[in-house]
Amino acid sequence: MDVSTFYALFSATCFTLVGLWWNVVQSHHDWMRDPALRRVVGGIYLSFLLPALMGLFAQVGGTEQPQIWRAAFVVLALIGCACTLRLLARARGDEFLTWQQAGATLLYGLIAVIGAAPELARPLGLGPIQAEALMLIGLIVLGHALVWRFMAGEGRPVED
Repeated sequence: MDVSTFYALFSATCFTLVGLWWNVVQSHHDWMRDPALRRVVGGIYLSFLLPALMGLFAQVGGTEQPQIWRAAFVVLALIGCACTLRLLARARGDEFLTWQQAGATLLYGLIAVIGAAPELARPLGLGPIQAEALMLIGLIVLGHALVWRFMAGEGRPVED
C-alpha cells in the first residue's frame, strides 16, 4: 500500500473513532461530572485524536516536505507523552492501565525520536514515515484496549 493512501485511511479512521467515542460519552453524562472519569474519557479521546492529527500532517508533508510531518509528529507525540504520563501517575493499583499507558508513553516517545532523528529508522529497513505508521498502529491498538477495558467497567476509577 502506498504510504499516502495509508495515512489518508488511517487519519479518517481515527477521526471516525473520535466521533464514535463522543457518541458514547454523550450517553453517559455522569462520566463528565466525576473528575477521575473525565480524565480517563479525555485520555481515550486523545488516544484517537493525536494519531488522527499526525496522519493529517503526514499527508500534508509526505515525502516532498518531510519537515512538516516531522515537526508535527514531534510536537504531537510530546503532547501525547505528557498527557499519558499524567494519567499514568493516577493509575494506581490498576496493572492493565499501568501497562497500557506505559506502552503508549513509550510509543509516543519513539514517535518523537524518529520525527526528530529520522535516520534512526533506516537500520530497521524502513523509511521514517513507515516506521511512524507502524508505531501509530500500535497506539490505536492500545487505545482500543483502553476503550474495551473502560467500557467493560474494569478500567473506571473506583467510586468512593
